[in-house]
Amino acid sequence: METLKIDLDQLKRDNWSEQELQNVELVVDFVQHLMNDHDFEYVLEKFGKGSYVQHNRIMNDGLTGVVEYVRKFVKSFPDFTYDVKHIYVDGQYVILHSHSTANKKDRGNPQKGFNIKDTWKVENGQLLEHWDANQPIDGFMRLYAVLAGGAVKNDNTLF
Repeated sequence: METLKIDLDQLKRDNWSEQELQNVELVVDFVQHLMNDHDFEYVLEKFGKGSYVQHNRIMNDGLTGVVEYVRKFVKSFPDFTYDVKHIYVDGQYVILHSHSTANKKDRGNPQKGFNIKDTWKVENGQLLEHWDANQPIDGFMRLYAVLAGGAVKNDNTLF
């Protein structure tokens, strides 16, 4: 698989503080390895030591829940990628606005995949919490979202 790389140099902004840039770098490292490289062992080793509250209710709580979910998704869709279009940062909160696609042929096609906004709370170099909002774009992904979105797997609120 041709690996998609997040181009932080293109996406970063001059008005970010040094701490905000460090927070963004941490999130980008996490997302690159999880969503594009599918290097789950790296993610668990580097980010799995602290507490991680997952607010997406279809995933088990904690970092292992995220890895478990993405690992299963990648088994079905090995060409899954997460193309970051915008990065917003406000202190300890980092937001990525991205276009994800499950199939290589759909990369770059705004009529396919998911429109995703992910928010992480970062503190002292640790990913503490994650929220997301996913919008399936095409019919196949709308159906997938309905089928995958049934069971509630953690007790955290959406907010």
